[in-house]
Formats: sequence, structure tokens, C-alpha cells
Amino acid sequence: MESDSGHLNDLSVVKSVSLTSALEKELERLILTGELEPGERINEIHLSNRFGTSRGPIREATRSLEAKGLVEVVRNRGVFVRRLSVEDAIEIYDVRAALFGQAGRLLAERMTDELLAELTRLVDEMDVVAERGSFDEYYPLNLAFHNLIVSSCGNRTLMAEYHRFVNKLHLFRARALVQGGGLAVSNREHRAMLEALASGDGDRAQMTHWRHVALAKRRLIAAVDGASRID
Repeated sequence: MESDSGHLNDLSVVKSVSLTSALEKELERLILTGELEPGERINEIHLSNRFGTSRGPIREATRSLEAKGLVEVVRNRGVFVRRLSVEDAIEIYDVRAALFGQAGRLLAERMTDELLAELTRLVDEMDVVAERGSFDEYYPLNLAFHNLIVSSCGNRTLMAEYHRFVNKLHLFRARALVQGGGLAVSNREHRAMLEALASGDGDRAQMTHWRHVALAKRRLIAAVDGASRID
């Protein structure tokens, strides 16, 4: 028969794992929302005071974030939010295009009227905010649109890998580089994707989804080049 002390030890392990997991999710949220900015040092003392915990669980959480590619450890200096280079972003776009294209192909084979209606609603809303040139309003709708496609394609492995790469792209703060007119162009591509999904043609869906990300990469490169010339 297992002793009470054994149960207590098991419980302490569970509590420790749960705390580390909760801290990891919260730190990831702070990074992806920009509260912890690329290049910023992770201050363990400040965070331990903020969350009312010791530094150990925070250190464990940052190790998990390092494995996800969201932070990097610099020897003798500490842990820093990863700063994504233009080259890194371009490589991620290439992989993301392949994954998103496959998601489109898979979704075309399992499309429902309800899902099509929800995707259409999001695109309609994006049209409205694109006319105002409001990136801050457009961005969450755009994320919801892409996430719904990937989460509905029926492949959990693809979904996990896609989100892993997209999360890394949040480290590349290029919102200010997006021009208002680019929003309308992007949403026209969303319309083409919708039409392909509604047709049930897997090849067409894969191509429109792949092309959308490939063109987004091209817009990113043009924006960065333009900003460089201005600077």
C-alpha cells in the first residue's frame, strides 16, 4: 500500500508541472502580443514577483519556449525574446505556404455549408475594415480566418506544425509596414480561396491557399525593401 507521503510527492509534482505549464502559456501570450518585445531580456526576478512564484518554474517555462523557438539563451547574459530576421521570416513563409496549401486541399474534401458560411462572414467583415484601412481590426479577423481553415482540415499534425510556424512569425513585427491598400488585395485572395473551397476542387483549393501565402511573402519583401530605401 502506497504511503501518504508518496501521494503528497506525486501531488507536488503535478502542481509543479501545472504551474510551469501555466507560466509557459502566459509568457507565450506576453511574447505573441508584443508585451515582451523581440530582443527583450526575460527578467526572472521581475516575473517571479509579478506571478508570485519562485524563479525555478519560470526558468522551466523559458526552456519550453526555447524549444518552440520563441526565446533564445545567450551564454552569460540570460534569456531573450527571439528576434526574427527577414531571412528567417521568408523561410517560414515558404514552409507555411506548403502547409496552408495542403490544409486547403484537405478542407475542400470535407467542406460544409456551416463552415463556408462562417468563413464567408469573416471575409465580409474583413472587406469592411479593409475599406477603412484599419490593420488593427483586420489582423484578428485574418488570424481567425486562417485558423478556422487549418483547424477544420482534419489533420492535427498539420495544425500543430502550422501554428508553430505562425507563432514564430509574430516575432517579426511588420504591422507598420503593411499599407492600407494591401488589406483589400489580401482579402480578394481570401475570396478566391473561398470559391475554391466551395467548388470542392482539391487542386484548385491547394493552389489558391498556397498562392495566398506566397503573395503575402512577396508583399513582406516589398514592404521591407521600401522601408529600407526610406531609412
